[in-house]
Amino acid sequence: MGVISFAHRDGTTEIQHGAPFSAFLPSFDRKRTIVVTDTTVGRLYGRLFADLPVVTLGEGEAAKNLATAETVYRALLEREVDRSWTLLAVGGGLVCDIAGFAAATWMRGLRCVLVPTTLLSMVDAAIGGKNGVNFARYKNLVGTVRQPARVIVDPSFLKTLPRREMLCGLAEVVKHGLIADASYLAEIERTLSAGLSPETLIARSIEIKLAVVSQDETERGLRRILNFGHTVGHAIEKLDHARPHGEAVAVGMALAVELSRRYGYLTAGEARGARDLIARIGLPVAVRHAVRDIAAVIRADKKRRGDAVAFVLLERIGKAIVVEMPFAEMEDALAAVCEHR
Repeated sequence: MGVISFAHRDGTTEIQHGAPFSAFLPSFDRKRTIVVTDTTVGRLYGRLFADLPVVTLGEGEAAKNLATAETVYRALLEREVDRSWTLLAVGGGLVCDIAGFAAATWMRGLRCVLVPTTLLSMVDAAIGGKNGVNFARYKNLVGTVRQPARVIVDPSFLKTLPRREMLCGLAEVVKHGLIADASYLAEIERTLSAGLSPETLIARSIEIKLAVVSQDETERGLRRILNFGHTVGHAIEKLDHARPHGEAVAVGMALAVELSRRYGYLTAGEARGARDLIARIGLPVAVRHAVRDIAAVIRADKKRRGDAVAFVLLERIGKAIVVEMPFAEMEDALAAVCEHR
């Protein structure tokens, strides 16, 4: 087992990885712990926490809203949960987000322990303290930044993860290499080429994300580089609710790489190599949406200001920067990832 300690404004969070979740269960007070999970995790692993009160959430982006958070609130109210309790979240990104948001806002702060069960949540959603829900058709518009008390990363959960979901997690893993560590990209390629499990990459991805978050916990500046690929990715998700987050972000990264080339930061060979790596993993680098449709969604984003868009580019492979670019430039580049012009 490994432990990564993360010091932040409210204390220290320990990310414990490599040991089975079941080994930690005896440490939870049976009278003061409530579990939040989803239907799939409950079906596959519910026996692990069968003696604890459980709130089971629906699945999919459509469930990531205030109504679902209210489901958790009602369960907390019925159980008379106060700040002496622990909210134990066992699930993927949606569970981590909803549970983290509910814990941060219930009685102004409830102890929360996250147990991510997908690769994507292990390297992203459960790490860094950002949580939120969608509102009025806008993604993550309502949320908080509050670190969990602990994160327990048990790679054995990945044994039941569908391949498509594993690939979605790899999108974030590749993102970490592209924005922060070129040597990590080579390690990713060696690992996957050798047919090894991506679980060997989890710890390094967590370290990379925490290195960024520790410098900018509330996303005032540097932390924005973690949104590499997400501007377009979120637009694609809004247009296609069946498209998983990781796939949408992969297409967004392909566009960001192309824009990095156009701005003169990357050579044509470097841009092609990054795009080819994304494709070799099995992730999409283009979608069948029209340029105008994706552009319209981004233009309507409440977080965009005026005729410019803050876009994360690669100054070089392994180093990201945020560039304020004219919206028209971003829209023109969309043709590189849209099969319909």
